[in-house]
Amino acid sequence: MGETTVTTLEGQEQGAPQPVAEQGAGVAEQGAGKDVLRRLRAPRRPRFWFEILLIAVSYWTYSLIRNAVPEQKHEALRNADWIWRTEHHLGIAVEESVNHTVNSVTWLIIGMNYYYATLHFVVTLGVLVWLYRSHPGRYAATRLALFATTAVALLGYYFFPLAPPRLMNGGHFVDTVVVHQTWGSMASGDLKHMSNQYAAMPSMHIGWSLWCGLTIFALASAPWARILGLLYPATTLIVIVATANHFWLDAVGGMLCLTFGFLVARLWFGSLPYALPRRVPGTRGAPLLPVKA
Repeated sequence: MGETTVTTLEGQEQGAPQPVAEQGAGVAEQGAGKDVLRRLRAPRRPRFWFEILLIAVSYWTYSLIRNAVPEQKHEALRNADWIWRTEHHLGIAVEESVNHTVNSVTWLIIGMNYYYATLHFVVTLGVLVWLYRSHPGRYAATRLALFATTAVALLGYYFFPLAPPRLMNGGHFVDTVVVHQTWGSMASGDLKHMSNQYAAMPSMHIGWSLWCGLTIFALASAPWARILGLLYPATTLIVIVATANHFWLDAVGGMLCLTFGFLVARLWFGSLPYALPRRVPGTRGAPLLPVKA
């Protein structure tokens, strides 16, 4: 039997190959789409006031969402008991000993209280400013890693509410801010009602400090600065445990969030942030290196 063709009103057969002009238009549209994506992903010189506004709005949104998560007290306390039992099973449940030992040295624990309350913000903002001034080509990708880390942490606060050790039922942890009456911490004391007390997992003190430490270690030229970069997250880990604000496993959660953040940056920019050119391509003194597709 002969093949039957169906003719449209315009007289063209359905199923017939598209005209060369239409094929060319499709290829052109795909090429234009790739060019737009490449332009969006290409490192560009950050704009100061835009970055200030972006960071302020982003942190305000993060705080708003974090504190809007219902304080599921009973579930948070139940999860804390489960974490504590799990750590005992793993043989790493030493938080209480660390808390009591450091608390016995008044000047040390007071210093850690202020460390917990302030450096979390001061060092992170300082590293962002340093990146902006000295590594503009890497700034956007490294900032994206930080933002993605912080955003995914909100899922942990919502789906796994967790009480910090200092709020555990029947626990013997010392709430060092209350005992020593230090100021500034949103975790306890007079400001505790302004912050969600049951959002301990993951620890963004670890997520942010590790982001800072890795960035400094990878990009700083001075050996002493690179050493400080490694010491900062390690010290933060001791501080969050000594002040009874987190379990060890909360720190693991923060590390996993940071891994996700770097993965997002890698997928978007086609390279890890630290592997991008230091200067923005096309600006004075910067190499014209292509961005991977």
